[in-house]
Amino acid sequence: MIDIAIVGAGPAGYSAAITARKRDKSVVVIGQHTGWLSRAHSISNYPGLPDISGADLLNAMRDQAVALGAQTRPGVVHQIVSMGSSFALSLGGDFIEAKHIILCTGAKQPRLLPGESELLGRGVSYCGTCDGMFYRGKRVAVIAQGPEAVSEANFLAGLCSEVVCFGAHDDALDSKIVVSDKKPEAILGEGSVSGLKASGEDLPFDGIFIFREAAALSSLLPGLEMDGAFIRVDRQMRTNLPGVFAAGDCTGLPLQVAKAVGEGCIAAISAAAN
Repeated sequence: MIDIAIVGAGPAGYSAAITARKRDKSVVVIGQHTGWLSRAHSISNYPGLPDISGADLLNAMRDQAVALGAQTRPGVVHQIVSMGSSFALSLGGDFIEAKHIILCTGAKQPRLLPGESELLGRGVSYCGTCDGMFYRGKRVAVIAQGPEAVSEANFLAGLCSEVVCFGAHDDALDSKIVVSDKKPEAILGEGSVSGLKASGEDLPFDGIFIFREAAALSSLLPGLEMDGAFIRVDRQMRTNLPGVFAAGDCTGLPLQVAKAVGEGCIAAISAAAN
């Protein structure tokens, strides 16, 4: 079991990892460099490192955390479940168990489709390798908005009678997969999924698999208290859920690297003390 699982590979996450390792806690940082900072040509207001690119800053932070013994895992955490004294984090077909969680998911949260949250677990899934067996011989849709979509769609193609992929044009897709240019607008069904509305057309499906760069907080960790679009925390970066902390842009303004680094440090100190 890991002492602290950090969801998000940005300045807050790496700062938390560095601080936790200095307190001899086992740490895993889950995520990849896909946010706005990784694309920033120049960061000119971070103390001591004038005119460094966002990618170089992230790489330096990651390298420092890894040198101290932090683990890193690419991928998307689809759900976090409390097990009493620990938490289980679902990453596709894999699970990580951790004593504490620090959420460093950034400010950008995906917009859910109408019907998505209501039908989650009733035909809507975020993990093909987890739930694909339930759809053997059935017709499913894949909504591709993240890096895992191609491999997950290919896995489903080996089980389902038909896989229709929305949003991915990739040579690595299995030849059996149907690629659609229609825009997903809503998930249809009462009690369970019956189809997908795309570009104004109702299309029948038995299941809908959605792959994004990040999971919406409402589905990632049910019961998490929000303050508008941001996670509500106290001065120790504690959320309303025991054992769960948050830091960085996901806790609110200002959206600054220095603020994220400071909050990551505080969150790790708080988590390590528990």
